Amino acid sequence: MALPLGIAVSSAAMANEYRHAEEPIGDVEAVYSGHLTPDMAVNTYRNIDRLFPSRIIEAGDDPRPLVEAPVALENLAFTVDDQQYDIYDYLALNNVTGLVVLKDGEVVYETYQRGNGPDTRWMSMSVAKSISSTLAGMAIKDGLINGLDAQVVDYVPALKGSAYDGVSLRNILMMSSGVAWNETYTDVNSDRRDLLRAQIAQQPGGAMEVMSKLPRAADPGTVNNYSTGETQILAEVIHGAIKRPLAEYLSEKLWQPYGMESDATWWLESPDGVEIGGSGISATLRDYARFGQFMLEGGVVDGQSVLPEGWIEEATRPTQLVGGETLDYGYMWWTGWTKPSEEDHAYSAVGIQGQYVYVNPAHNIVIAQNAAEPKPTGKEVIDPMVFFDSVVTYLDEQ
Repeated sequence: MALPLGIAVSSAAMANEYRHAEEPIGDVEAVYSGHLTPDMAVNTYRNIDRLFPSRIIEAGDDPRPLVEAPVALENLAFTVDDQQYDIYDYLALNNVTGLVVLKDGEVVYETYQRGNGPDTRWMSMSVAKSISSTLAGMAIKDGLINGLDAQVVDYVPALKGSAYDGVSLRNILMMSSGVAWNETYTDVNSDRRDLLRAQIAQQPGGAMEVMSKLPRAADPGTVNNYSTGETQILAEVIHGAIKRPLAEYLSEKLWQPYGMESDATWWLESPDGVEIGGSGISATLRDYARFGQFMLEGGVVDGQSVLPEGWIEEATRPTQLVGGETLDYGYMWWTGWTKPSEEDHAYSAVGIQGQYVYVNPAHNIVIAQNAAEPKPTGKEVIDPMVFFDSVVTYLDEQ
């Protein structure tokens, strides 16, 4: 169920100035089960800081401007399986609630649906994984984490003696720890729902208790198995390294100096506890787009790189398991899965229910999308990557 507002950390003060704050919302288990009506889903997804205690990611006083240079995407058309679509079809069929397209850092298209607007904060879901991955890179750059071969248990003592003994940060970022995990969102008996129940319980250390009991299924680095639990381990590694809240570190390293225009919020494992590394960031669509632009520009803030040399290229390209198998997955970034996106080395942060931050370095394009698809996965009528490809082609022809 939704948790009482009174126990939220720091975010309650934001409610007084947030126009969606009084809307009725659903509960978190309905979100992961896909049991929300369309209007209730929209209300819930723009108010997720009311589901769990949350910490503010503070923006600064000098927002990075996004110059508007409109292009008429209303004329865009594309074909999928001999069926022609336009942008109106895409927005409607994929339940898109917000879409921002940047070309050369300028806003060429922006639309909001279902009562959303530039001031609306929207759930990230697993887009947060890519942000957490980027924070890990920053901590390496700052000398707080001892590189990609750093051992998880050196930063998370609660996992000593578990199946995570011998697992490296690189293994975690590639979701290749070899530890057994069932990510099925709609299965109430899955490991993912066990982790959600630990979050609902709001007991300090509850998430790591779940993770410490998992059995080993393969040697580290040999098998890829998508695991939100391992992103919580990533959050614990970062927290163990930086010795302070992840939201504070993100604000200091990116949100303020890069010029995000709005405060964001981030779910916590327990009141005043560690942030939820795999989901729970709630930010405006334009700030998600700015995050994509930060990646496109090479991780540079105020003329200085805040990531290790070569980090972005390594983190956003296909990776290899120990046995040589290539993954269409980087360090918690999805690589392009269509031929045009593969050729462009495009990549995306992807969250269930239709959240995307797409970056195309070959064409200098960033696309941020919010959506309210009816189930966590499997309900996209049009493959978003196909749509993104069509946007890239269309803009190149203008």
